[in-house]
Amino acid sequence: MNRVRLGERWVGSDEPCVIVAEAGQNHNGDCALALRLVELAKTCGADAVKFQIRTPELAVPKDQWEILRETPWGDTLSYIDYRRRMELGKAGYDQIARVCGRLGFSWSASVWDIPSLDFLLDYNPPWIKLPSACLTDLELLEASRRTGLLVIASTGMSDETQIARAVSILGPDRLVLLHCTSTYPVTNVRELNLRCIQSLQKRFQCPTGFSDHSTGVWAPLAAAVLGAAIIEKHVTWSRAALGTDHAASVEPDGLARIVRYVRQWEAARGDGIKTVYDSERPVMARLRRVP
Repeated sequence: MNRVRLGERWVGSDEPCVIVAEAGQNHNGDCALALRLVELAKTCGADAVKFQIRTPELAVPKDQWEILRETPWGDTLSYIDYRRRMELGKAGYDQIARVCGRLGFSWSASVWDIPSLDFLLDYNPPWIKLPSACLTDLELLEASRRTGLLVIASTGMSDETQIARAVSILGPDRLVLLHCTSTYPVTNVRELNLRCIQSLQKRFQCPTGFSDHSTGVWAPLAAAVLGAAIIEKHVTWSRAALGTDHAASVEPDGLARIVRYVRQWEAARGDGIKTVYDSERPVMARLRRVP
């Protein structure tokens, strides 16, 4: 399938690329910072902003609960308490929904478990995002499929057999696969393997895109050239900020450049039919001796 519907638009390799600003949990559990990321994404020209929603008791493996972690707040917490504190909760997402509604800006979230999926559905999202960590959670995949919404699924940490099983559950008709290398905090450029964007599309016959965990702005543009239908890039107000994903994020200038470069590529790629443009004819008359 070359394209799928996302609200009022088509998503596919020959359609304008959907650029999603991944706010993730770069808000560090602070709703004011989350709203700042919404404004940042909108101002820089992204098509949508995305967050992450977990039920920590379900999403965090039990053997990780008591591991101590230094936090962005200057203290040390068990990993389960850290994850609890990172969640924005209903009050936070109510504000995000209001602000995005006022701005006319699309938003959704990665859901890490079924209660988080049910929580997100209360906001009538235009799509559901499944993170790489959940691609093998067959119960969550089945629940996501039953919503009837477009599902965007990242494929980091997965081989083709696991991806094929997920596609068999989700179906290719309302699915976009995002190629991803899930290395944190920053993916090595030699492990980006961007040609997977094309190989996944060829094998699974659905639109594919790219979730970028590398630094800089060049990889999203390369992904667009390779046919990415959706590009997801982490955003932050400062890469020096403390937190999970700031190091692999782009600041406002970087996000604005990604949007600009991708839109310039879309304008430049043309239809592939060689022609003589009217703008060339005066030059041809001046320079070409033999017609």
